[in-house]
Amino acid sequence: MYALRQWSVRHARGLNAFYRGFERSLLAMQGVFRAIGYERLERPVAAVEKTVKGLLFDCRMCGQCVLSSTGMSCPMNCPKTLRNGPCGGVRADNRCEVKPEMMCVWVQAYRGSERIPGGVEAMSAVQFAVDHRQQGHSSWLRVVREKQGAA
Repeated sequence: MYALRQWSVRHARGLNAFYRGFERSLLAMQGVFRAIGYERLERPVAAVEKTVKGLLFDCRMCGQCVLSSTGMSCPMNCPKTLRNGPCGGVRADNRCEVKPEMMCVWVQAYRGSERIPGGVEAMSAVQFAVDHRQQGHSSWLRVVREKQGAA
C-alpha cells in the first residue's frame, strides 16, 4: 500500500485531472442518485470508494476527503491525523517522528501539490476537524449533495 500511496503523490497531476472529470460525471448523475435515494446508494458507493481510494491512497474513509487539496496524500495517514500541515516533529530526512520508516504525509502532500495547478495554494485552505460521524460514509456522494444543494 505504501508504494502505491507514494506513486499516487508522484502522479498527483494526472489523478487530480481524472478526479475532476469523475466529479463532473457524478454531478451529471445527480438526478439518478436522487431518484434511487442517497440512503440506498450509500453502502454500495462507499464500498467502491473504499476499495479504489484504499488501494491508491491508503484511504481511511473519513467521509471528508481532501485529497485534491493535499497533493493526493491523505492526511488521515498521519499518525497524529493532522489535517492542516505537519507537526513540529518532522525529521531532517523528511520522515515522520512517530513512524520513522514512513515519509511525513505533509512533505508528500506538498510535493504532490506542486504537481497540481493551484495545488500549493489549495493547501493553505484551513481544513476543519474531522467529523467522526462521517467515518465510513462516501465523500463522493457528499460532494454531489453539497454541489447540487441536495444536502
